[in-house]
Amino acid sequence: MRIMPSVRFQSGDMVMGRWPGSSLYYEVKVLGFDGKSQLYTVIYKDGTELELMDQDIKTSSAFRPASRSRSRSHSPGRRRSRSRSPARTTRRSSSRKAAAVATVTIAETTPSSRREARLKEVLQTRLSPRPVVNNSNNKHEKTEDNNDTANKNPETKVETELERNQAPRYNLRRRTTDGKASETKPQQEADEEEKPKPAAAAPLATCTTPLDFGGKIGVYFWLLFLPAWVLFVILQGNLEDPSLVNFPPPLPALDSFLDAQALGVVLLWILFQAVLFVLPVGKLSEGMPLKSGERLNYRTNGFFAVTTSAVAVAAAVYLGVDLTYIHSHFLQLGVATLLVSFLLSVYLYVRSRYRPADQLALGGNSGNVVYDFFKGHELNPRIKNFDLKFFCEMRPGLIGWCVINFAMALAEMKVQGLEAPSHAMILVNLFQLLYVVDGLWNEEAILTTMDLMHDGFGFMLAFGDLVWVPFTYSLQAYYLVGHPNPLGLPALAAIITMKLVGFYIFRMSNSQKNNFRRNPTDPKLAHLKTIPTATGKSLLVSGWWGMVRHPNYLGDLIMALAWSLPCGFSHLLPWYYMIYFIILLVHRNSRDTDDCRRKYGSAWDEYCRTVRYRIIPGVY
Repeated sequence: MRIMPSVRFQSGDMVMGRWPGSSLYYEVKVLGFDGKSQLYTVIYKDGTELELMDQDIKTSSAFRPASRSRSRSHSPGRRRSRSRSPARTTRRSSSRKAAAVATVTIAETTPSSRREARLKEVLQTRLSPRPVVNNSNNKHEKTEDNNDTANKNPETKVETELERNQAPRYNLRRRTTDGKASETKPQQEADEEEKPKPAAAAPLATCTTPLDFGGKIGVYFWLLFLPAWVLFVILQGNLEDPSLVNFPPPLPALDSFLDAQALGVVLLWILFQAVLFVLPVGKLSEGMPLKSGERLNYRTNGFFAVTTSAVAVAAAVYLGVDLTYIHSHFLQLGVATLLVSFLLSVYLYVRSRYRPADQLALGGNSGNVVYDFFKGHELNPRIKNFDLKFFCEMRPGLIGWCVINFAMALAEMKVQGLEAPSHAMILVNLFQLLYVVDGLWNEEAILTTMDLMHDGFGFMLAFGDLVWVPFTYSLQAYYLVGHPNPLGLPALAAIITMKLVGFYIFRMSNSQKNNFRRNPTDPKLAHLKTIPTATGKSLLVSGWWGMVRHPNYLGDLIMALAWSLPCGFSHLLPWYYMIYFIILLVHRNSRDTDDCRRKYGSAWDEYCRTVRYRIIPGVY
């Protein structure tokens, strides 16, 4: 029988916690204890959260009040008074230095008891930040200064002489004015930031979140596998018998992979979508708070973009443009888009090296070039007001997916000699068109997703948005061009019902989550039960989010099943999307769980006990 370690301190206890890298102790409140990592989560008076080991926490009774007499001797205590407090460990630029004036009171000792007194001496330090003159024009830095002024005048700090071993890396989170936690660097890294650095390059910092996708070695595999897989399914889908046992598929001549005309079509399409994106049509939506406390504005005119694109495509067909070119040059278009996404990723990484540290993504900040290139180094890369990540996330690939599906319907009529697309092709086109149009109609909801809030913009998202989505999500339509599958009326009714049920779950759960994140005090949401957290946010435990932890994933999976069923069961290839989506959502759920456990601590454990199932009720 496993014996659980005893927990000395309970949630809510007021104790003294040692600041990492120093011997300073501060009054902190215990938020919880993680039995797996054997760490206490505590919060300081200025809002900083920190994970401490048991030996770094002491009861308040272990400290005695110091003598009020002042000593002028150069004691070790005076030298130690230069240790930094939590208020001084916030991130700062080279143009901005924080300073403190310390008044030290040292206990009187006699020579005979000096050794004993040194172990018990106590220093009382009062910090008074000097006025900071900010000559920077960077609006992110000015916002951060405003947040720092709200945290001045901390509580009295107490120091006692302990072993001066270097403390391990700690997970620091300083809460901003809106209650959202932001990462703070350990003491050693904060000291290093004060050293002069080249003005151009952003400092390399240690990644503050665990590495995903197999870590620094795993990303080499994904960088090779993902493009190869897209080329494989394109080549396989064009075979008369696209069975997976026919591996490898016959390769065309190397010079047929890249076509100048296909590259021109891809660039023209991206340019067209960029023009629609910058037009002053639609409303400006406010994003979620960043680490600096700032909120970015986004032009959410996606529905205008998709309707305008539909009109443009219809006009092109009317004028005699042969859209079946997309089917006959599907491979060349895929390779051209892959080249564009790679060049975009290189540009994104190079520019990220010259960005301020507070604009970098936590997860893509490992210090390893290949990993950061893949995961995304900068969180919100922008060219003036043109947000590159938001544009790629919702426009060229997503709308292009619908155009590809429409072109495949025209190609099916041409190849099969039909006067109209088959019922299976119509279902696939309508189902996926509804999915895209709904996403663009509710475009504002994507501002609260993991991609926009946490993931940097690098190869992973650039390739996924521009290549993976349009060239693999359209695989069902591509497959049906050469492999028709007749459907009877009962099958049609069952598939349509399944699609509508999945869409209803997906849309209602996403809307409830988005509304709650944007305005938790909305009277329309007053009936929902929540669990409060130390960050100031609350976790939903009723409504759609009380049924399973990710009801939107459940709706997504039901819709994915409805997309694959029209293709029948003759081959596994058109079921690729369903299989891939299960893997994707399970992995994303794992990432989300780890992130929430670090962020919310014991509150997340309570949430998991309340909402037991992750995606499928009673199953998983």
